[in-house]
Amino acid sequence: MSDKLVQLREKIDSLDEQIQTLLNERAKVAQEVARAKNNSNDTNFYRAEREAQVLDVVKKRNQGPLSDEEIARLFREIMSACLALEQVMNVAFLGPAGTFTQAAALKHFGHSVKTLPMASISDVFREVESGNASYGVVPIENSTEGVVNHTLDLFMNSNLNICGEVELRIHHHLLSNEKSAADVKRVYSHQQSLAQCRKWLETNMPNLEQKSVSSNAEAARLAATEKGAAAIAGEMTAEIYDINILVSNIEDEPDNTTRFLVIGKRATPACGSDKTSMLVSTHNKSGALHGILAPLVNNDISMTRIESRPSRRGMWDYVFFIDCEGHREDKHVAAAIKELEKEASFVKVLGSYPRAVL
Repeated sequence: MSDKLVQLREKIDSLDEQIQTLLNERAKVAQEVARAKNNSNDTNFYRAEREAQVLDVVKKRNQGPLSDEEIARLFREIMSACLALEQVMNVAFLGPAGTFTQAAALKHFGHSVKTLPMASISDVFREVESGNASYGVVPIENSTEGVVNHTLDLFMNSNLNICGEVELRIHHHLLSNEKSAADVKRVYSHQQSLAQCRKWLETNMPNLEQKSVSSNAEAARLAATEKGAAAIAGEMTAEIYDINILVSNIEDEPDNTTRFLVIGKRATPACGSDKTSMLVSTHNKSGALHGILAPLVNNDISMTRIESRPSRRGMWDYVFFIDCEGHREDKHVAAAIKELEKEASFVKVLGSYPRAVL
């Protein structure tokens, strides 16, 4: 071993020691914060807006060579570990273990939380509403396949707030314990994943029998034990169910991304880079849609998404789910909501929350 290599390794060892010391110092301060909150009867240990502000500063001061995304991930885990010293949070997600929703939950909260797999999106809402989970994570839209209507519908009758959002790049892999793709006769996956890999399957395995199941994790469980079977799922699922990756990244769109929402009971204060989601119902009259968009335009608010859904209150009666930039406490957003309440038959602000971190 060269003298230069020895010197570099000694430098790394010294830096590691300094990092470890600083991490434990940070953890001690986190414990002091917990004691201060307990003394003031403040039980809100997790502050989404505070974490968003910290990560924003982390990215702005990053000078590499680590990417902004990687440095943010590392600091997210540091904050997660420190928060666990104050309180270990339960986070419900659409299960079973190994789904992309669980991956989104861990990306947002870090690996020091306890994730609770739920059988359905409805169950995620109920788990948070009952208080068994502090927060829940549910899918809301995919860049290829569009909006998750069931999630939108549940917000109509729920009092939960949207507290955050997570954007997750989705990489689908062909998983099987067969030796080659030629030995695969059938493939299991969630219908959304099958749709997101449709072109690849048609081009590379046109005669493959496709079977839709409740989740990609369930697909991997089946494929792990059945001869001639494969699953389309993510890398974490392959690790959990001990199944090999035969072909990587078979999604049709390289930028395939799913957006998830974090739901909870508490409203989230502004962090400076926020979004607001609301539910708006219009009167059944000419120009109704223009009427609900005008307040946003008049107050110079950028709308990032609008979706219509049947209200279930009458035939041809619709509600609109609107995402826009800004926090409900911002002057312009507050003014637009006030105008909307005069124009629309019903307005429900679902939550204001920090924009998704890388």
